[in-house]
Amino acid sequence: MGEQQVRYRLQVVHGCRSNGHCHAVASCFGLSLLSVNGKGLIAEREAIDKAAKLYEPIENLTARAHMSRNINLNAVRIFAVVARHSSFQRAAEALSISHGAVSQRIKQLEGELGVALFERQARGVRLTENGERYQDAVDAALSILTTANANLERGQSQVVLHLGPSFASRWLMPRLKRFTRQVPHVAITTEVHEGFLQRALGRNEIAIWPDRTPQHAPGQHVERLTALQLVAVCSPQLRRPDSPMDFEAMLSLPLLQDAHRRWERLIGPGAHQAKGGLLNFDRSALALDAAINGHGVAIAPVHMMADDLESGRLLEIWREPESSGQHLFMSWAEQHRADGPVNKTVNWILAEFGLQEAGQLLGSRRGRWND
Repeated sequence: MGEQQVRYRLQVVHGCRSNGHCHAVASCFGLSLLSVNGKGLIAEREAIDKAAKLYEPIENLTARAHMSRNINLNAVRIFAVVARHSSFQRAAEALSISHGAVSQRIKQLEGELGVALFERQARGVRLTENGERYQDAVDAALSILTTANANLERGQSQVVLHLGPSFASRWLMPRLKRFTRQVPHVAITTEVHEGFLQRALGRNEIAIWPDRTPQHAPGQHVERLTALQLVAVCSPQLRRPDSPMDFEAMLSLPLLQDAHRRWERLIGPGAHQAKGGLLNFDRSALALDAAINGHGVAIAPVHMMADDLESGRLLEIWREPESSGQHLFMSWAEQHRADGPVNKTVNWILAEFGLQEAGQLLGSRRGRWND
């Protein structure tokens, strides 16, 4: 959302508060979004109210009057990226702008606030005490606005699934046609994440991720889908020892490992010296594709390859005797559970994992995903 657009929306909301003429004020600013119905206006106003409360600690950083009118929101966004990367250069690369543009915006922001936000060091930058306080408020406020935007812009029948890349390609993609047949009036959009989603889920949003024991988070409903049962698989065409395939015999074959480094965990520090060799991939999906093509033995949760095992493209040759301790979870905003698209999508996913309708509240989203 651009700075000018935010200012317009702030004026619209404040105008509506003062005179109650929502449609008239919205019309003055050309914002048809707010004239569709009252829901858009209420969501926008509540998001801005929450953001304003989060910005109260920021206002204590400076004695400038009317600071909120003068703050450059693009500079605030750039600050958030620099703080996350601890580097002007890496922030510039992430934003596809020049190092000089990043430096200029941060100087501008520090000037407007009247405080230093970063300590410049030989290698990168470090947040000052004021910078750390500012980062907490900025991250929270941007999260609220991002969720509010998603709520306002998303179609009534569209559901966004937040997934890891390998889960999206290995589990969801083979099932999309079935979803379309069984839930014909809901459109799925996927958002793939390398790291964990750092904001609350909004309307028509669902996240699926692996974790151990989530902690409680108000308003966040979480369902346990399945335990992560690890199995080793290979192509039926891969040449294997004639003897029964025990763990030691399996180690004589080429091993395919993803970013979770599961072979290293099972074998120990000497995994790279495995008899058949060890080949590393950054994604489970790539390691499984290599196994299908006969390059070795991959290890991954069984739900990631269920279709390949059923079709015979992969052959299970070993199963971890003990639980990995991780589970696959699904979460959504509790207040939107009754919404038709979310309700239908949640129930379809539960059915795919052999579960009934959602029940027990388990906790919050936590951790990160690579798959």
